[in-house]
Amino acid sequence: MLLRGRPRTLGAAALLLLLLIGFFLFGGDPDCELGGEREARRGGGGGGDPRSVPGSPTPRVPPDGRPRSQGAATFDGDPPADPRGHNRSDCIPPPPPPPPPKCELLQVAIVCAGHNSSRDVITLVKSLLFYRKNPLHLHLVTDAVARNILETLFHTWMVPAVQISFYNADELKPQVSWIPNKHYSGLYGLMKLVLPSALPPDLARVIVLDTDVTFASNIAELWALFAHFSDKQAIGLVENQSDWYLGNLWRNHRPWPALGRGFNTGVILLRLDRLRQAGWEHMWKLTATRELLTLPATSLADQDIFNAVIKEHPWLVQPLPCMWNVQLSDHTLAERCYSEAPDLKVIHWNSPKKLRVKNKHVESFRNLYLTFLEYDGNLLRRELFGCPCPPPPGAEQLQQALAQLEEQDACFEFRQQQLTVHRVHITFLPHKPPPPQPHDVTLVAQLSMERLQMLEALCRHWPGPMSLALYLTDTEAQQFLRFVETSAVLSARQDVAYHVVYREGSLYPINQLRNVALAQALTPYVFLSDIDFLPAYSLYDYLRASIEQLELDGRRKAALVVPAFETLHYRFSFPSSKAELLTLLDAGSLYTFRYHEWPQGHAPTDYARWREAQAPYRVQWAADYEPYVVVPRDCPRYDPRFVGFGWNKVAHIIELDAQEYELLVLPEAFTIHLPHAPSLDITRFRSNPTYRDCVRALKDEFHQDLSRHYGAAALKYLTALQQPRGPA
Repeated sequence: MLLRGRPRTLGAAALLLLLLIGFFLFGGDPDCELGGEREARRGGGGGGDPRSVPGSPTPRVPPDGRPRSQGAATFDGDPPADPRGHNRSDCIPPPPPPPPPKCELLQVAIVCAGHNSSRDVITLVKSLLFYRKNPLHLHLVTDAVARNILETLFHTWMVPAVQISFYNADELKPQVSWIPNKHYSGLYGLMKLVLPSALPPDLARVIVLDTDVTFASNIAELWALFAHFSDKQAIGLVENQSDWYLGNLWRNHRPWPALGRGFNTGVILLRLDRLRQAGWEHMWKLTATRELLTLPATSLADQDIFNAVIKEHPWLVQPLPCMWNVQLSDHTLAERCYSEAPDLKVIHWNSPKKLRVKNKHVESFRNLYLTFLEYDGNLLRRELFGCPCPPPPGAEQLQQALAQLEEQDACFEFRQQQLTVHRVHITFLPHKPPPPQPHDVTLVAQLSMERLQMLEALCRHWPGPMSLALYLTDTEAQQFLRFVETSAVLSARQDVAYHVVYREGSLYPINQLRNVALAQALTPYVFLSDIDFLPAYSLYDYLRASIEQLELDGRRKAALVVPAFETLHYRFSFPSSKAELLTLLDAGSLYTFRYHEWPQGHAPTDYARWREAQAPYRVQWAADYEPYVVVPRDCPRYDPRFVGFGWNKVAHIIELDAQEYELLVLPEAFTIHLPHAPSLDITRFRSNPTYRDCVRALKDEFHQDLSRHYGAAALKYLTALQQPRGPA
């Protein structure tokens, strides 16, 4: 992250405005008249309310002549629904209440579990941040998977004026596990019922959101609707926009009890203080227990129970204007809302089909969603000017470090990239961790969009677990998702963990990417590879056997060297054994890696000895050595100062040697580099003398730090540096 002021988002805002304008041109309600037309028919002039605007929508007046505000209801027992089964009084809302104070902290609660739901939360949060003008406190009820993902994401996103609190969903399961639920959300779909007791007791108000909603307005406007609550009302909901609770969708359809069409719980305003005072926990449990005597299960999770409670205690609910929860299910009646409403506020994809739902206007709504799905999250790191909020953790130190950089420095680009904190979305796709095995090995690598085509071949060669860091934009992340979903090879692999590091800056942060992938490896050992290498088909099994035979379980600090080769042919027959590889090597179809360009990078492996070796052998470190190695998962991390091309692996091998790791070459192991177009960074290295000077400056600084850390033991590295060599 590079902190900065308010980004230039006018173009994106204009796009969203155009989309929204398109939504609302679908028609109107005959019961709603334009104020100007009504005045014309009455023969009225311009002497009405000075606040009225000619041509603006005017609400209906009920037969009793008493105007009612949108969503207002007078409860005497059950409030009567209108002839169409509505829990609303007017098609057009009253003038909105004044927004909350500019710097008031708005509280939002979301229940989230699993990998896919975590991705949905990020899109929802993007839409919140795009429009928000107030500080936010997000209360996230998560399982362990979602917490791990979202905790890392928000820590690295570093959005100002956003607080995050996590609550353990597993601890809440016993409170709802007794309720049979047929909804696809499972137990997590019932957890909104326990929020009054799960959230802090001093929290009085909260907006509760499903993960599949998208905001098209400032959430402060929704928060302001708390002002419409009477002294007793504690739950704000939008009417359910389908006939589900009317019980006529199919023969023998028996929904849970509800007022009229009932209410949808995708967007809820909760007065937690009033619910606690009213004995909410006893109330909903008593109602659910009674209804389950005659109904086998909930069909719509918490929504069924909320509606049953409201049916029995109608004084609890404050109906909200329909535009705050436009529901896009298969049988939605939402068009009645968005054809009447002056604008839409929240889109709710409340069908299991999500974006594939059938709706004649779905394309317009889908475009709104996709705008935020692919929106650059880096642009949302903007400050709320005029609101004194504590900075995100680490932001002050980062700002100070950036302020010390000299823009006139020829290496400013390198130093700025080193300080960049990238947003990180770990386990971007569903991932099943491997069962614990004492000698298991995870292949660790990093890649960008240009190397995506390597993944299928790598999966065929390496049947074991992998941890891969991908350097992508928000748009590329969605392209990658579709690539995996349409690949039979990749979609079948649940043991490959993909971690998206979002692109920012002009230099490739290679060692930061490696560290992300390395930190997420779950096996005791890791094979530190690169994405353009294909390992021998048997390497995974061979490495595990070698680790066991060498008794490396904490008894020896060793780095097992996997000899590297390369082919210059885009099509060639991959060797199935060492003997076949040697045949190809002798025929000139293969070479030792970078033999023509950088022989010292792998010369210490001693390929001549490897040809005849029957057992692992030890080699000594030498300057510029950069083999591919298998090491324990807790090995030293890569030095993040090395960005772009040059010396990134060399520095890591020096660190291993300084920490007294043995370098053991495995006699039957090999990996082969495949040809590809040169990266942008290597092209810049070759063509730009300043680029090479900056890499040399980073080398000097690395050796100085090495000397300070290891003292006299680092002298051999300093001596090696005196020899004129180019970087690896």
